[in-house]
Amino acid sequence: MSVEITTGPPEVRVPASAEVTDTIGTAEAVLTRRTGASVRLADPEDLGGSGRSVVMRVRVAETPFELPRTLVIKHYGAIPDEGCSDPFAHEAASCQLATALPPELRVGPELIAQDIEQRMLVLEDLGRGATLADVLFADDPKAAERSMLAWARALGRLHTSMAGREADFDALMRRVGGDSWADPVAVDIRRSLSELPELLERTLGVSPPEAVRERLSAASGLLGSTKYRSFSPSDICPDNSLVTGNGVRFLDFEWACVRDVALDAAYLLFPFPSSWCSYALPEGMAENMLATWRSEVVEVWSDLDDDAVLRPRLLDAQLLWVWVSTWWFLPRDGQSDGPIDAHMPSPRRSTALADRWRRLGEDADSAGLSEVAEYADRVVRALVERFGSGILELRPYPAFR
Repeated sequence: MSVEITTGPPEVRVPASAEVTDTIGTAEAVLTRRTGASVRLADPEDLGGSGRSVVMRVRVAETPFELPRTLVIKHYGAIPDEGCSDPFAHEAASCQLATALPPELRVGPELIAQDIEQRMLVLEDLGRGATLADVLFADDPKAAERSMLAWARALGRLHTSMAGREADFDALMRRVGGDSWADPVAVDIRRSLSELPELLERTLGVSPPEAVRERLSAASGLLGSTKYRSFSPSDICPDNSLVTGNGVRFLDFEWACVRDVALDAAYLLFPFPSSWCSYALPEGMAENMLATWRSEVVEVWSDLDDDAVLRPRLLDAQLLWVWVSTWWFLPRDGQSDGPIDAHMPSPRRSTALADRWRRLGEDADSAGLSEVAEYADRVVRALVERFGSGILELRPYPAFR
């Protein structure tokens, strides 16, 4: 993904591999079966994909029926090993669930066709608009502010429109071959709860006290069944969020799940803790984003309009995100303190972590959780001692500099 915005459409990359040729032929067959007549596709444009899938935009060159002028094809590779979640099943079930909503409520692409055996999805092409990452790394602060608020509104609308759909998601997952599903973040959080204390002691000399462990145990209740659960794309990072004329749309559902909305809402307070793209926001913007999200979700959960209900849940979610992101990003023995993602314009790992622990300490102190606040301060001081005082300045996104 390029983080530089240029005028005009992005450069078209034309893949030429046999894998891509096979993908086009498979997509033509899927659409032909779907419409009952021959469909021909042309002009493939590589949209990046991953090691798990080929993703491309194609032009509909020939069809006797009304189809969009362009489509997006996502063709998955082999089924993962037993015991691993299947990203195709997650995305197929998610797109079916979202497409069943009225068009005005959709916050992702419409599912045009699918083939479970061929592990292929044919999706609505949402266009060549900028991603949220593109906007944040450009130089227009007003556009960035509007886009962040639109992102918060889209997240709230997703939570509201998908509330109470867990049984539907379960059924769709089984229908597309997913015997079970899990929130990948919850899996990692549970693992980090047992592994991070020893890592912190070994690398920073700051083993968590019993009071912090107890608070973590209580906070992990967010990972189970709660009354505030809704569908989540799970990976709601800036490069998976497309800014369109109709608001922000989410693009990637490979790890989608149903989970407590507080885990997503915490993204609003310290942005994108699971992403390479985690810089500082201007003063007051996080609270404005939270208010925007809240204005949507109170339609379903009216009690979240009460700070006494919402704020403790957000602090628990924040604690869990800080904990698991420290487990992800803290340099181990022998590892260098490089960027979160060496291929992206990321902050240093230590800088991002110091900022998260500092914010956690401030918020815990405001909430009267003195033990958590004191431990967060100890972690920040230990990070500075190991990596230097320069880590204490997390710069804003380029759009806000």
